[in-house]
Amino acid sequence: MTRGPSLSVLIVEDEALVAAELGFLVEEIGHQDVGHAMSGDEAVELAARLQPDLALVDVHLRDGPTGIDVARAIAQDCGGLALFMTANVKRLPADYAGACGVIGKPYSGHGVKKALRYLAVCLDEGLAPGLPPLGLTLSPAYAARWGLGGGLPQTA
Repeated sequence: MTRGPSLSVLIVEDEALVAAELGFLVEEIGHQDVGHAMSGDEAVELAARLQPDLALVDVHLRDGPTGIDVARAIAQDCGGLALFMTANVKRLPADYAGACGVIGKPYSGHGVKKALRYLAVCLDEGLAPGLPPLGLTLSPAYAARWGLGGGLPQTA
């Protein structure tokens, strides 16, 4: 799989150590960690100001389960792409609130890096380079947008 372009990534996570680890993983594979937000309002403000290519969004933030609203605002108002990173996968609406998909917690650093590389190619080429890596589930809308049918199995 080709690497794709470098992405600017906003991390929306209320656990500081988890956010720092995600930032490290983002930078380790050549993307740019542009900021961290711990609450819904802070995340929307940063997304509007920074215009990141991708936001990694936890569902449950400091101010409650506002990550779904954050993802929707990023998709609708900021023109960006959100990816949920959550243990609360069952709380996601059927439309994924406009997000491209989800990685369920717990996740591995290796899995996150593979998912970010995959998404970088999808964003760059407008087409998926194959099935999503294990641990990444694309929303039905983005699977269709990137040339995959709904409900396709994941690869290792």
